[in-house]
Amino acid sequence: MEKEKFLEYVRAMIIPMFTGSVIVGEVESNARDSEVALGPGGTVLIKPTKGDEYRLILKRNLAFKTNEVSLIRSIIEETDRVSNLGLEENSYLTRLNMTALEKAICESISEGASETLLNTIMILDSFANRTYEGKRVNFGIIINEVQESEDKSSNLHYQNMFNNDFFYVLSNGMQSCVEFDKSGYYMGHMSLEKLRFKPTICPYDYMSFARYCDMGRIGIVLTVQGEILLFKNRNLIYSKKRGVWSSYYHDEIIALLSNRTSQSIKEIRKSLYYTALDVSFAGTGGCIVYLNKEFTEQALSHIDIDDVLTEKHYEMKRIQMLETPKKKGLFSNSVDYSMMTYDEYVKDYEKTKTSALKTTIAGRKFHELNRKLREELASIDGATIIDWDGTIIACGAIVRIDAGSPSGGRLAATKTLGRYGVALKISQDGTMQAFMVDKKDRAKKVKEIFSVG
Repeated sequence: MEKEKFLEYVRAMIIPMFTGSVIVGEVESNARDSEVALGPGGTVLIKPTKGDEYRLILKRNLAFKTNEVSLIRSIIEETDRVSNLGLEENSYLTRLNMTALEKAICESISEGASETLLNTIMILDSFANRTYEGKRVNFGIIINEVQESEDKSSNLHYQNMFNNDFFYVLSNGMQSCVEFDKSGYYMGHMSLEKLRFKPTICPYDYMSFARYCDMGRIGIVLTVQGEILLFKNRNLIYSKKRGVWSSYYHDEIIALLSNRTSQSIKEIRKSLYYTALDVSFAGTGGCIVYLNKEFTEQALSHIDIDDVLTEKHYEMKRIQMLETPKKKGLFSNSVDYSMMTYDEYVKDYEKTKTSALKTTIAGRKFHELNRKLREELASIDGATIIDWDGTIIACGAIVRIDAGSPSGGRLAATKTLGRYGVALKISQDGTMQAFMVDKKDRAKKVKEIFSVG
């Protein structure tokens, strides 16, 4: 494969698979070097074939693990097989390269069931935009690696069952699923509503399905948005959105959200990530910010006092506005706050949104809220801002951004608040991006620390 085509392939197929990875350069190579290897500082070195005299350097904030290197090696090997076919037609090459990538993913998940997994993904992909009686299809499938179907008749093989429209209303991937053995023979239907609780990391709507993806069961979901989700060991591990595969290394992402501060609380970081994941798959979009302890006041300078939800932060904002009278009318607010208590402000000026949100939150911290409620609060248009200890400062806050910002409104707001902690932007198409200041950078610029989905 030519170097330019390989670069294009890596950017399109491999980089989205590994959260926060980028190409940072290349090194010389010879025929003795393997196509894929761990490099210095936890990087990965890759080239298309043994004979190539260079290897690209892939880097990210967290070091690559050996299982990730193995997956990349499998992807490169499958892509090399496609390249050796000598095809020139781009449409064929694109499809074959995608199949090569999916084959490597399936083999990384399961050796014995990889063929059934791959064929099922390809079938569901072809049904992504299909409707049944006017409605988009959503579907949940389990591939059981350890149990065998008692009936091996061809009528109950998945390839025949998928050819019948009735089959697509037997499950939805949230409250129910259908199950096949590793060879693709039907084992039956499963209702998921009464499964006992088990810890999972996945979008909220698929928690029951994820709990069932245990003890040798691999899960595949086709969503109504046409996305494909893969589950194993009770976790979401891969998704395909808009034709692009992404991997989910949940623990690594949660660790990145610490912003390298000792005050960061793990339960808050977990709730932050779970909520971003939920908003991502709900398709609503959102902005969630977790502040460092020392930067609360600076962050408040970008927020309208009408959006503040606690007495403590109201007082901080009120004093801030009195000390900087030029910014008193920052959000066209002409109220005199010099002697006004928080309760007076909420009651006398009929702050309906503030009153409703305060009653909804009821004094609880962000990580103490029901997970579905956290998703709904974060989906309110504007920013959800959380203090270092989990106190919710604001929901749906309008953020003052710097004049002349080249980014769109939500992205600009996220980058602005990324100066004061970790800020997550979740777009309506489901992409999650996180920003913070790189403490090693003397210029203290806000940088993206990961993008996934």
